[in-house]
Amino acid sequence: MVLRRWSQDARLSLARLPSLAGLGRVPPAPVHAIRDLWPGDPASGARLVKGSLTHAGVTRRIGPGRWEDPSYPERFRAYLHGFTWLRDLRAVGTDSARLQARALVNDWLSHPPTDPMVRDCAVTGARLASWLGHYDFFAASADDAFRQRLMMRLLTEGRTLAALVPPESHDWRALTAFKGLLAAAVAMPDHSGFLTRFMRYIDGELACQILQDGCHIQRSPEIQFLALRELAEMRAMLQAAQIALPDSLALALDRMSPVLRALRHGDGGLALFNGSHAGSVAMIEMVLSQATRARVVATAMPDGGFIRLQVGRSLLLVDAAAPPPPGFDAEAHAGTLSFEFSVARQRLIVNCGAGELPEWRRALRESAAHSLLVLEDSSSSDFAPQGGIQRRPAHVTVEQFAQDGAHWLDLAHDGYHAPFGASWRRRLYLGDGGENLRGEEVVEGERLQSFVLRFHLHPSVEAELDADAQVVVLDVGGWTWRFRADGGTVAVEESVYFSGTAPERTRQIVVRVRPGAKAEDGPVEGAQMGPETEPAAGTTEDSPEAESAAGPEASASPEQMVAEAPAPSTPEAPAAPAEAGGRTRQVVRWALMRTDG
Repeated sequence: MVLRRWSQDARLSLARLPSLAGLGRVPPAPVHAIRDLWPGDPASGARLVKGSLTHAGVTRRIGPGRWEDPSYPERFRAYLHGFTWLRDLRAVGTDSARLQARALVNDWLSHPPTDPMVRDCAVTGARLASWLGHYDFFAASADDAFRQRLMMRLLTEGRTLAALVPPESHDWRALTAFKGLLAAAVAMPDHSGFLTRFMRYIDGELACQILQDGCHIQRSPEIQFLALRELAEMRAMLQAAQIALPDSLALALDRMSPVLRALRHGDGGLALFNGSHAGSVAMIEMVLSQATRARVVATAMPDGGFIRLQVGRSLLLVDAAAPPPPGFDAEAHAGTLSFEFSVARQRLIVNCGAGELPEWRRALRESAAHSLLVLEDSSSSDFAPQGGIQRRPAHVTVEQFAQDGAHWLDLAHDGYHAPFGASWRRRLYLGDGGENLRGEEVVEGERLQSFVLRFHLHPSVEAELDADAQVVVLDVGGWTWRFRADGGTVAVEESVYFSGTAPERTRQIVVRVRPGAKAEDGPVEGAQMGPETEPAAGTTEDSPEAESAAGPEASASPEQMVAEAPAPSTPEAPAAPAEAGGRTRQVVRWALMRTDG
């Protein structure tokens, strides 16, 4: 590591020299035109013309001498120095927008950064690609002196990237660095070292980030989109320069596009797993159209750990794997076994999404911000101070069955074993043309536990408890759905939804289970998750009575899971079996069914 850093420092020092013999001359303009592929936001551009920039929920004044303003948050400063906001000024399209873009670039050229961001190859790559992608907009009509300064700096930026590649960090932002290096290679082909270095390391980078099934290793739908966007830009640059695509890049585009399509709901937006936002439907479509012509949807994502079940007009998406591995988990959430459920274009059950400001980002990473089970008010993963995950489920198991148009999932993880000696098993059923979603939640442990089931609702869904406070009636786009649970107390509470940059108020269905509490709910009508799955009250899994009640096998077959529901519990029955030695087993069954039409 020390030797690598010394070598990188030496290359950076050489990169900053004004000229080096044998490296070729600086062209007066880019040899091959590079065009930024994506539309900008005219409203943001109009604010930029007035000297105001907004990113990640933060708005600041920008202008001459403010590039290293210490009041700028780190993410804002990185965005500012990346210059991708030039597309917003281009979207305005006026002379004032053009002159503002030129003035800001010119001031940066006079005051390049001296802080540690100079070593951030992703920021450098974004800046280089943005300058070249908008060259015709802000530089082509400028005077010779400005264009010469710009081209000289572009050469320095390219050398800097060549010195920093391969990046120390291999998350999706490393692809932005490779994109910038490729932009330099296409714009200044006489400097052949740029393309040589790109070709030398891109195969390994893609092998590190893109799994065999096409999922990105960070397991986030939004990062899947962002990484695919970077690769689509690389392909456009290579085509502009008539350079053959590396096989690894072509394969990654073909594999990643079906996965991105699979992780979208019927409204076209992304599922909210692992820090994702819903995103712009138009932008997602544009990236997919640039990436591939095929409109294929992935049916299986075993490496990425996502499950997609489509029955009728209903779609169930499940996060069925542990968080991404160390080094790729800086944005990961404690959402293992959470799910989202939509019907046609209407989202019904969701996760809370991801906040932009630090306090929201931290809060929404916790398990409670996901549609899953939360044990003892704790998350299934713990977060390290630097942002990664320091405790995570060690084992996540998945079994999937299908029969006569219905689907069953049998899922489990041990994320609560270390702190509480407990495991959680979730079984889901989707059938009846997609109008019947049922679940069984089982907590097994050394003692009885308090836990909460959370089902966060989309803001457009109206939810009210019925008169008996046993059934939640949902208005889902004009259709009526009903939620009912057996084994806990059902309530409707406040929640929050971050599909974009600002929070929206919404509701959540909550099922609470406390040891010794009495069940206040009746049986789940039509739950039919199998009569042989719950021990009799007052027994434990290890006792002979439990074996007789639960049957010889813990995992029921699809045929058993659609058997008649167990007999109703009396109002005085405990919500969970009492502890009597050995391991305890607590069960909640729930059903969400459409009941009109």
